[in-house]
Amino acid sequence: MDEYKTIAAPAEGVFTEQRSKFLAFAMPVHTPEQVKEVVADYRKKYYDARHVCWAYVLGANRTEFRANDDGEPSSTAGKPILGVINSHDLTNILIVVVRYFGGVKLGTGGLIVAYRAAAQEAIANAQIITKAVEQTISITFDYTVLNDVMRIVKDTQAQILSQKFDTVCELTLLVRQCHVPSFSTAWLS
Repeated sequence: MDEYKTIAAPAEGVFTEQRSKFLAFAMPVHTPEQVKEVVADYRKKYYDARHVCWAYVLGANRTEFRANDDGEPSSTAGKPILGVINSHDLTNILIVVVRYFGGVKLGTGGLIVAYRAAAQEAIANAQIITKAVEQTISITFDYTVLNDVMRIVKDTQAQILSQKFDTVCELTLLVRQCHVPSFSTAWLS
């Protein structure tokens, strides 16, 4: 499997429950460092909010993930947000839900439903796209096989990142993972 689902651009959603307002923000992310920066920005922007809870999933295999309740009772905010991400099989996504307390305690069940609904609203307003898993490879080859190599580059729709043509040629390519075997292992460097 060399495809994954993510969102094309940031999206927002709002959910209100017993005067508590839940603002949800979904955005594409690629690294844990980027997640930290975005969460810090939301904490700054919504400094007057009671809670800024979030969850993310990274990587084509969806193996890197984290959820944060930000002071809400354990597993009542981050896990429901993460559950929404997982239910849509999304990756490279962060959802932040900002809660403004409305004066009425919702209880653990109410919080779970509210955070889940807010995250669902953000996903409902997002454009879900499918992307290919790509890999950067470098190949070195003799100038005499240049036409053969360029035919493979064209057939696989590889993107040329850098090139050097001499008696020994070098190409750095961005290739869809399933097409990497098309480039002979003898050429990989």
